[in-house]
Amino acid sequence: MKKTILFSAMFLGTLVFAQKKAPVLGGDRDVHGCIGSAGYTYSQIKNNCIRTFDQKIKLKEVSTDKSYTTTTAVIFNKSMTKAEVFIPDGAAKSIILDKQGKEKIWKSGTHVKDIYVLTPHKKSYQIKKNDEIIYQ
Repeated sequence: MKKTILFSAMFLGTLVFAQKKAPVLGGDRDVHGCIGSAGYTYSQIKNNCIRTFDQKIKLKEVSTDKSYTTTTAVIFNKSMTKAEVFIPDGAAKSIILDKQGKEKIWKSGTHVKDIYVLTPHKKSYQIKKNDEIIYQ
C-alpha cells in the first residue's frame, strides 16, 4: 500500500514538473517589441529599441544616498530641438525635453510632475530636477 501511494505521488509530481515550461529567451518583449532582459528600451525620439548604455552621451548620478550610482543616457533628435533622457527612477522610461529659445537649454513640459532641465556642462551635459543637479 505504501509503495502504491509513493509511486502515485512520484507520478503526479512528474506530471506537474513536466507541464512547467522553461522561460523563453527574449520572451520579455514590451509593447514596442523591445527585449528588456537584453538591455533594450524604447526611444521615443529614435522610434526604435535602443540600449542606453551604448549611447554616446551618458551621465553619472551626482549625489546619492544609495549604495550604488546610476547613469542615464541623452539622445537628441537630428535638429537638436528635442532631447530624450532616460531617468532610471522615474515613472516613465524616458522624458522628452524641448529646446528653449536659441540657448542650449532643454526643458520638460508641463505634462511632467517634476521640472527637468538639460544644459551643457564642461564638455558634456548636466540634468537638473527641480533646480537640483542630479546627473552630469
